[in-house]
Amino acid sequence: MGRARRRRRVRGWQREQEAWRSTVALSDLSFHMSDTVFEGPDATRLLRDVSANDYDRFAIGQAKQFVPVSYDGNIITDGILLREAPDRYALTGVPAAQNWVTFHAERNGYDVAFSTDPDSSVRRAGDPKLFRFQIQGPHALEVAARAFGGPLPETKFFHSVFVDVDGRRVRALRHGMAGQAGYEFIGSFADHGAVKDALLEAGEPLGLVPVGGMAYFTNGVESGWIPTPTPAIYTDPRLADYRRWLSAFSYEGKKPLGGSFYSDDIADYYLSPWELGYGRSITLDREFIGRDALNEAHELVRRRKVTLEFDAADVAAVFDDHPGYVRTYDRHRVQAQDGALVGMTFWTATIAPLDRILALALVDEGVAEPGTELEVAWGEHPGHGTAPDADLGFPRIRATVRPSPYNEYTRTAYRAA
Repeated sequence: MGRARRRRRVRGWQREQEAWRSTVALSDLSFHMSDTVFEGPDATRLLRDVSANDYDRFAIGQAKQFVPVSYDGNIITDGILLREAPDRYALTGVPAAQNWVTFHAERNGYDVAFSTDPDSSVRRAGDPKLFRFQIQGPHALEVAARAFGGPLPETKFFHSVFVDVDGRRVRALRHGMAGQAGYEFIGSFADHGAVKDALLEAGEPLGLVPVGGMAYFTNGVESGWIPTPTPAIYTDPRLADYRRWLSAFSYEGKKPLGGSFYSDDIADYYLSPWELGYGRSITLDREFIGRDALNEAHELVRRRKVTLEFDAADVAAVFDDHPGYVRTYDRHRVQAQDGALVGMTFWTATIAPLDRILALALVDEGVAEPGTELEVAWGEHPGHGTAPDADLGFPRIRATVRPSPYNEYTRTAYRAA
């Protein structure tokens, strides 16, 4: 009983997770993402050559999930690509996709200029160039209307318009990361304080809650987004020059892999865009790096993205020493009840309003139906020198397969947009 009471105690991150369900949440995303701008007569041609996206139907002010693939058809990593002008694009996210485009821009004679504003973990000094605020939740649109002096112009999902706050120009991107209605507001960092104050003031009577890092980094689990896939760059001899070009201290050089899943072959960590659910963002009607392999891979997909709902009793036993909070990108083994490997997890987090731990996973099609009972081996494999399937005494957490996205609103109205 004491443990149950301890787990139900409301902490700040729990209140923040609840906010994007029942009121409105404000996330300041100005510091943790890298931005690279590509501009020039060849900007569109460059991006067409190195990614699977459709650029014929790409409006000014529209954003897309960026899908660059390697020669083998597996994803480099994703990002958000915003078309700011006919020959100007901004690519935002972890640096791997930006590095991929920059390398080809440098090496292959494109008439394009590019500049990167790195995230604050590696920025040598000074502020970011841009602020980025995200509001989401049932009252998000009302907060926007109060902050900007009236309802924002009707905007399609992942399209943007410009609005003003006391003469400060702000891009409003129709967006939402947790499956709820929302906007992402982008503008000059010089206006960071003024715009944030306006949003906080507008949201106060509507129950707005500022979101910190503990809650923010759980918000994609229910919406079915697998973040930071392992870049498919480490094995192909055609990418030897690219690997030499990358710094050992780059994202690709330092990205850790942990958890109970282990393979001596790094390619076992690679992911297909089809597995990630990016099919609607892919076009195959032109040439680009990896196009033929990506086309072939469509018929070879054998894994499905699912949500795993951890058994409450097993969670209580395994995480008894934790303060009620779990969040990890580690790859953990997903096993059938006989111990056979059937998949791996990619993002595991406590979802306090649901009083449960969920994991995004890829599992074999044969065990992907909702309701299937599986197990997750929870622990840290020691790595090379120990068999990938060695019995290391890791606790097994029973888990039930659920759909992905887990959130019903996300699966229906949000995804339909």
